[in-house]
Amino acid sequence: MDKFNFWDFGVIDFIDVFLVAILLYYIYKLIKGTVAINIFIGIIIIFLVWKLTVFLKMGLLSQIFSGFMEVGIIALIVVFQPEIRKFLLMVGSTNLSSKRKFLSQLKFLKTEEQNQTDIDCIIAACTKMGSTKTGALIVLERSNNLDFLTGTGDEMNIGVTQPIIESIFFKNSPLHDGAIVIENNIVKATRVILPVNNEKNIPQRFGLRHRAAVGITEKTDALAIVVSEETGQISYIKNGEFVMFKDTIELSELVKKDLA
Repeated sequence: MDKFNFWDFGVIDFIDVFLVAILLYYIYKLIKGTVAINIFIGIIIIFLVWKLTVFLKMGLLSQIFSGFMEVGIIALIVVFQPEIRKFLLMVGSTNLSSKRKFLSQLKFLKTEEQNQTDIDCIIAACTKMGSTKTGALIVLERSNNLDFLTGTGDEMNIGVTQPIIESIFFKNSPLHDGAIVIENNIVKATRVILPVNNEKNIPQRFGLRHRAAVGITEKTDALAIVVSEETGQISYIKNGEFVMFKDTIELSELVKKDLA
């Protein structure tokens, strides 16, 4: 076997390493904060041990690990089904004809730019609506482009303010039905129809808004804030799960952290 020569590392090799790094980054970003991250780390460890046994010419162990890696790919597809779906959705929803939307998928290259959504304003509006038991469903876009959803409602381009959000969800408003989608402090669409989750066992006290919030956060990396029309309670959903918080101050910090 020829020894590796650093000077033989060409442009194609650099592109190869760069693309692998991007792929690993997106995989990590999709599963970060979920139980799947532990499985992913375990797979990396097993892969490295497998390569070590091959390098040390440990025939029996290398065959065992090799068989595990070959058969395990089927199990991985089952285990990582939600994450694979999110990844394919992210790739499929990227509009290559729009430079801005394409570059938005490469946010990791922008170290200084951060999401400018005014979370405090949104939480304040939710608190006010909760006090009057005004139902609301707010979806916060992150990496996955949600343009495929905006067509189900009314496309908008309105800056986020507390009065705007309260007026949208006002019971007599023609826009109050459905969800709103917010990206970078802009209301992109209102009256959006979200996919409803009917599989997960959600307590009956939660209605269609909560099921829709669970559905969209399972299928994409978006975040959802729901105000119950029955109780006025505010719920925060991420990765298809309800996130617990003590008060609105903690909720605001959680959302800001997740959007960063």
